[in-house]
Amino acid sequence: MQSSTYAIALGSNRRGRHGGPVAEVRAAIAALDGVVATSPIIGSAPLGPSIRRFANAAVLLESALTPPQMLARLKAIERSFGRRRGARWGARVIDLDIVLWSGGMWSTAGLTVPHIAFRERGFVLDPLRTIAPDWRDPVAGRTVRQLHARLNKPQPLG
Repeated sequence: MQSSTYAIALGSNRRGRHGGPVAEVRAAIAALDGVVATSPIIGSAPLGPSIRRFANAAVLLESALTPPQMLARLKAIERSFGRRRGARWGARVIDLDIVLWSGGMWSTAGLTVPHIAFRERGFVLDPLRTIAPDWRDPVAGRTVRQLHARLNKPQPLG
């Protein structure tokens, strides 16, 4: 199979064996094969019930893996970092998600690419915009830069 490009979102808001959340994100980036671009690591507020701030980043990587194979690889890295299935949006040592894939769209019971909620998540779009501003979402037809601008556009009152 030929090589594809993946945009991967990374996040941590819990200390792990590598250190605090920023160190966990850096270690996860180092554990990924084929990284060709890395965003700055940003801080963001948590979603849901967690009270700990997140360290977030995005990477672009080249791989011959199919989306399901890439998902399996990301889940294996999460497990190696001590990630266990738990409460949705709870504290986590590492979270790795496929956001975009150069092959376009993929949809199976366990995987949807593009990531179903990335368009509404500044903590994904902020770092992704720094490394892939012109990547076009195959569903919305907008670039990452446009999605980011729409998300950060002031909303009129009343």
